Amino acid sequence: MPATPMPRGRGRLPGLAVPLLVTALLLGLIAWTVVALQPPQPKPASAPAGEFSAARAFEHVQQIAVRTHVAGSAADADVVDYLVSTLSSYGLDTRVQTSVGSYAALHGTTEMASVRNVVGVLPGTDPTGRLFLVAHHDSVETGPGASDDGAGVSSLLETVRALTQGPRLKNDVVVVFTDAEEACLCGAEAFVHSHPLANRGGVVLNFEARGTSGPPIMFETSLGNADLTEVYADAVPDPVATSFAVEVYRALPNDTDFTPFRESGEFTGLNTAFIDGAAAYHAPQDTPDRQDQASLQGEGENALALAQAFGDRDLTALSTASGGDATYFPVLGRLVRYPGSWVWPLAIAAIVLVLGLVVVLARRGISSIGRTAAATGLAVLPLAAAPFAAQELWSLLVLIRPGYASMLDPWRPGWYRVAAVAVVLTVVLLWYALLRRRIGGAALATGGLVWLAVLGAVLAALAPGGSYLAAIPALAGALTGLLAVLVPATRPVAALLGGAVAVVVLAPTVALFLPALGLSAVAAPAFVATLCAVALLPAVELLFDDGGPRLAAAAVPGVAFVVACAVIGLQVDRFDARHPIPSQLVYALDTDTGEARWATTEADPVAYTKQYVDEKKQLDEPYPYIGGKDVWTGQAQAASLVAPAVQTLSDRPSQDGREITVRVTPQRQGARLLVLQLDAGAGTVVAARAEGRDVEKNALGGHTLWITYHAPPADGVEITYTVKDPGSVELWVCDGSDGLDGLPGFVPRPDDVSAAGSHSSDLVLVAKTVPLS
Repeated sequence: MPATPMPRGRGRLPGLAVPLLVTALLLGLIAWTVVALQPPQPKPASAPAGEFSAARAFEHVQQIAVRTHVAGSAADADVVDYLVSTLSSYGLDTRVQTSVGSYAALHGTTEMASVRNVVGVLPGTDPTGRLFLVAHHDSVETGPGASDDGAGVSSLLETVRALTQGPRLKNDVVVVFTDAEEACLCGAEAFVHSHPLANRGGVVLNFEARGTSGPPIMFETSLGNADLTEVYADAVPDPVATSFAVEVYRALPNDTDFTPFRESGEFTGLNTAFIDGAAAYHAPQDTPDRQDQASLQGEGENALALAQAFGDRDLTALSTASGGDATYFPVLGRLVRYPGSWVWPLAIAAIVLVLGLVVVLARRGISSIGRTAAATGLAVLPLAAAPFAAQELWSLLVLIRPGYASMLDPWRPGWYRVAAVAVVLTVVLLWYALLRRRIGGAALATGGLVWLAVLGAVLAALAPGGSYLAAIPALAGALTGLLAVLVPATRPVAALLGGAVAVVVLAPTVALFLPALGLSAVAAPAFVATLCAVALLPAVELLFDDGGPRLAAAAVPGVAFVVACAVIGLQVDRFDARHPIPSQLVYALDTDTGEARWATTEADPVAYTKQYVDEKKQLDEPYPYIGGKDVWTGQAQAASLVAPAVQTLSDRPSQDGREITVRVTPQRQGARLLVLQLDAGAGTVVAARAEGRDVEKNALGGHTLWITYHAPPADGVEITYTVKDPGSVELWVCDGSDGLDGLPGFVPRPDDVSAAGSHSSDLVLVAKTVPLS
């Protein structure tokens, strides 16, 4: 990779024909990598009985998502009846588990719910273990949940139907449609905690959605996933998975029903979801007509293929963690994978070869070690500036269109995503072109490879499943750079090979992470795009080694292209009745004082919400979702609403102090949750039991205990507190229902504004404090 133009002659092809051809091939490869990620075409209802048909599955979606069906509601009871009837018609022994789930006890809080899990069993011929197919049947409070998780439930219904059309599987297949996932993962926890079929563990396949479209991505695994991912790679017709996603998800505070299974230590498994179309996620717009049936087909084909594969495998070993995690990533429709033991050797090899390239460039007089070191330091600029510029592009779009402020992604983000990638390419290209004459193109390209190699080692230590993103492109760039320097005639081939590796490794991650993290967090996928652009610089240097001025000039159309994409995006993505502005609003009433307030968790309230809020403050009351943090709030008129009733059933001394049993009963029709905060004064809460279920010990030991109980029984929740050294004891109680219509001062939203996809949108909270001593 010379720093000055090579004389024309041997090893130097005249003109731009070859460089442009190689560039076209690389651009075509980028397009291929993105197309290869797309879900398959949906199959019609006339598809063979043993195959998965999105059209047949969609009929279930239309039944399940006919209306909002939050846990504990009459609408969800209808869904439960439908699921029992459907599974029974397929010949499964189907029963409803009625139980209490408890989850997420942390810092003095715990979440509980009365749940109804639908459990069906398809017996195997010679079981070596149990395969669990899991999806949740409840929806959020704000929408009918056609995709989340009507798609998962419907995929499994159609999968089970297809399984019954073929030879019986060797292993037992247990279908678990869980309840209260949206509230607290309590259905899955109740199944793991108390259902007899969970007593010996097994392999779990969970199916979810965090949007309405996109390819189904296997984004989470249990620890020690090497054997599981081998089955996945061999069985799934269109695998889309990356071990980097597993590393990222493990670091995030996000959870699905897969979490209680995984945390129990008794199960292994895989978690799959499609994640594009996030604007409708958890929103009233998550309706059947918005669901992409290609995504449904992809999720269902994967479910059927995995059920058949695991159903006939020996689950004895697969039900426990294997020796380690595998590294894997999608390449043109297939899944490349290798054992975790290769991570460090590849990372070290990348460092060694990149350093070898630095030495060879110095010995050939192409770039001194000092010049390459300077270029390495300067490479920090695009690595930081390009993601920053992409994020600032989104900030500018929010400034132009404030309705974007609370959105993960716009309704139609395509043009904006192209603009974000173009920003990255423009910044990197401009940096390279402006410094090339002074520093040298070979030094700049190699300096970028140094950072890739270093990042590969850092990830090997901190997130091994993501090390491949940097180590493999660095390794390929160093190898092809050495080849081009030592054998000049191979320059075009070296450029193509090195560039191709960078594209097939990094471009799919960019394409997947843009919808996964959304434009609101575009800096993260933009950083991966920057790595790809930096990894392509050796190919640029090999192809256009005398084109510094032309490359600098190319930045001008790059900026114009970014502006054009942003302008087109603003024209294409407009708010209207079908694509509304999200608005989050809570009404809270303290019946003791008669004070009512509006509140919103919007960081920058949209125009509609601003009608109700005028100051940012922390509320004194421990209201769910809005208490204990700074929120925008405003005074509201007090409505004639009744707080929950509290009945003391017993109050007596106990070995540990004082035992108080109360029953808390909502007085308002449609109350879907109860919040109970016991204040023991100077005393300590040492035990608690709600509806026959002990509160986890890590929620105890303080002066207060906060329990949120979802889907409370009609006759209320019975809870027993044991308080050590009690002084005065008070119980703050609050219930929550959905829907703001009819409240004094509430003005219905205009057509282009809708409830945001939030658990607290349009929530009505009514509270009071009851002394227990």
